[in-house]
Amino acid sequence: MFGTDGSTQTYSGTWVIAAFWSTLRVFAGFAIAAALGIGLGIAIGWSRRFEIIVEPTLQVLRPIPPVSWIPLAIVWFGIANKPAIFLVFLGTFFPILLNTIHGVKTCDRMLIRAGAMVGGTPRQLLRHIVFPAALPDIFAGLRIGIGSAWMLTVTAEMVAVKSGLGYTLWDSYYFMRYDIVIAAMISIGLLGYGSDFLVRKVMARVLHWQHGTTLQGEQG
Repeated sequence: MFGTDGSTQTYSGTWVIAAFWSTLRVFAGFAIAAALGIGLGIAIGWSRRFEIIVEPTLQVLRPIPPVSWIPLAIVWFGIANKPAIFLVFLGTFFPILLNTIHGVKTCDRMLIRAGAMVGGTPRQLLRHIVFPAALPDIFAGLRIGIGSAWMLTVTAEMVAVKSGLGYTLWDSYYFMRYDIVIAAMISIGLLGYGSDFLVRKVMARVLHWQHGTTLQGEQG
């Protein structure tokens, strides 16, 4: 990336590597946040007792900006992939969690009662009624989360990582290569759009039963 004289900067051929590392960090943090956010959100939305125990701690942590964790992330994980993945997780977790809780809590009680009347156990009700009913909200949280994941990855790469599109953007700004700055910004936007497109495609396949019954289904 750098010339031997310290002044001439060569970015040719580095885009694929930078995009790869940024994408890897995005999806690693996003996957962890999705697994924990959905699981914990279902538990909180379904169990009032669990909500009372866990939610106060989460509500204390939620207002803390993810970028404020950067110093601790560097201390804990060093300058590598882990601090970036950690920050992506923090920025993605809460949108997924809150949307999942909302989806579970707004499930039609009449459906739950009808399922219980035909002998459904709590586990069966949760699996076959509550979870499917919450899926539109869950996917809304996933779409918000994937956008946040890209923003946090770029921020982390500017400070705590020495690779990726965020690092390339900051490095090119430092050496006044504003053409590379703009190229990196466009790349981040396009990759973010592509990530959201994948989530929407999965959503359309999973929520196929909505087709023709909602505005979203008609648009899909």
